[in-house]
Amino acid sequence: MKKIFLCLILISAVNMGYSQTAEKNNEIKLNIANVIAIALVEFGYERFLDYHQSIEGTILINDRINYHSESGSRDFQTNSFKLGYNYYFGEDYAASGLYVNPFLKYRSGEFSEESSDVSEPAFVGDTITDMNSFIIGIGAGYKWNFNDTFVLGPFLNIGRNFSEDVKDRFSAIEFNAGFNIGYRF
Repeated sequence: MKKIFLCLILISAVNMGYSQTAEKNNEIKLNIANVIAIALVEFGYERFLDYHQSIEGTILINDRINYHSESGSRDFQTNSFKLGYNYYFGEDYAASGLYVNPFLKYRSGEFSEESSDVSEPAFVGDTITDMNSFIIGIGAGYKWNFNDTFVLGPFLNIGRNFSEDVKDRFSAIEFNAGFNIGYRF
């Protein structure tokens, strides 16, 4: 995880050195709402391709499916990596406005919870669910751009999970929402 984070920082630094155009083509962002609400760290990097398109990579540390809590004896030990494409509908250079975001996401890790089925003594103890899965989805959001430097905006994602283990324990449909704060360079 540290290596991926270091790679993102290095890519950002290299791109900053080569970017001599008037438009800022890079953006780093943090989903501050989920950090506060459920301790999910969602850090992303976005590279603008032209006035209406960009690609993004996002790392989700302590990823939780559909905002399930860790109350009681439940424990998520999951991380995710998301690769997405953004299309902006605004008139300006990906400045402000609506966008759509088809994406592919991979989650790794496991979920455990204490089981207390007294009718079957053999099943008392921790139940572990393998959370490794691919998710395909689409999202939408809105961005406000301030001086082509600071960016704020809400978003909503919906995805389809393709893991049988995850579908048996949770749901095949996943939701994620939040509020990003970002910096363009």
